[in-house]
Amino acid sequence: MSATTASKPDPNRNVVLAMLLVVYIFNFIDRQILSILAAPIQADLDLSDGEMGLLGGLSFALLYSTMAVPLAALADKTSRSWVIAVSLAAWSGFTALCGLAQNFWHIFLARLGVGIGEAGGVAPSYALIGDYFPSSQRATALSIYSLGIPIGSGLGVLMGGYIAATVDWRAAFFAVGLAGVIIVPVFKFLVRDKARPKVAADNSAPLPETPSLKETAGVLARKKSFWFLSFGAAMSSMLGYGIAFWLPSLLIRSFAFDLVQASQFFGAVLLIGGVIGVMAGGLLADRLGGRDRAYYAWLPGLAFFLGAPLFAAGITSSDWKLAFVLFLLPQALAYIWLGPVLSAVQHLVVPAARSTASALFLLINNLIGLGGGIYALGALSDFLTPIYADEALRYSMLYALGLYGIAALLMTLAGPALRRDWVAE
Repeated sequence: MSATTASKPDPNRNVVLAMLLVVYIFNFIDRQILSILAAPIQADLDLSDGEMGLLGGLSFALLYSTMAVPLAALADKTSRSWVIAVSLAAWSGFTALCGLAQNFWHIFLARLGVGIGEAGGVAPSYALIGDYFPSSQRATALSIYSLGIPIGSGLGVLMGGYIAATVDWRAAFFAVGLAGVIIVPVFKFLVRDKARPKVAADNSAPLPETPSLKETAGVLARKKSFWFLSFGAAMSSMLGYGIAFWLPSLLIRSFAFDLVQASQFFGAVLLIGGVIGVMAGGLLADRLGGRDRAYYAWLPGLAFFLGAPLFAAGITSSDWKLAFVLFLLPQALAYIWLGPVLSAVQHLVVPAARSTASALFLLINNLIGLGGGIYALGALSDFLTPIYADEALRYSMLYALGLYGIAALLMTLAGPALRRDWVAE
């Protein structure tokens, strides 16, 4: 096969990207719905902020992060589309089971199941996008896929708040879980694995067979850029997931919002700010990264640096209308890192190892960011309650903003390392 033929765009790639986006939207609907339902769940099951932090973070992230690695390796060896389809069915089913919970341990175990299911969805999707889209368009394509985060999170908040207010919180879990199951056959019918190239794009040498998990981990372990990108993203995710989970509760406590008002406020912030930030990150990275690969890390670093004071202004605002405007800007900046960093990780290994490399990145990012952030902010709020009373959650978020400073520093260091570690296709 010639290099020209190999690089010819696949006519089905936009359909594949659209279906992957739909699945990712359900991924985040099922994940984020717990945040808007936190207040009624806490009241019904008599749970503390710390226990809700465990449900939103550790119970999900524990197996979501660790199971992603073997499932990604399986996807690299077998079929990426099949692993995604089975995973979608699994996490949707466990989401529906959350609606049957009668105590903390019931819902904790159901959330573990959601985490296991979602573990097989994201990394193989990154790899499929890498298969269908060339390097020069990959950050933009990954950003389009990453729109699933703000869209799914926003819909989860809006739908969850409405259903919980009009029926109850259990019905919200049933509705979104069963909807995900219905999508499975449609996805598998439309999405196929792309034949993987046997030689490099310039026909210079045959590509190696799919590396083992150990081999891929060894390659990444020797690259400084992987560690800087992974821990920089993890620091930002601790803050991002923490704020995303606890902001609805802050709105209810600080502005006396009811559930529907909180869902409308936060859902709009996620959708508007998130979509702008995700797309801006991908487009800018593909443009700037063509000049200097360091921009794939420097662009997110700048966004984190600017985002921290803007989040602080929104968190301390006493007027909800002003707070809405103030939250929009840092919410957009918070999502800029997705396209650039995910694309950069794809270029640290050969194409056959993309799922595994993505899963190893997600292992660090999610175990620290998702597993630690939500719980840390909830536990810190409990700790600060004797001092700040009803304002403890607000101060917990403010103290956590220091994580963005660490993230910005790590991304700055990742830039020069990316120039050395980049694997050309």
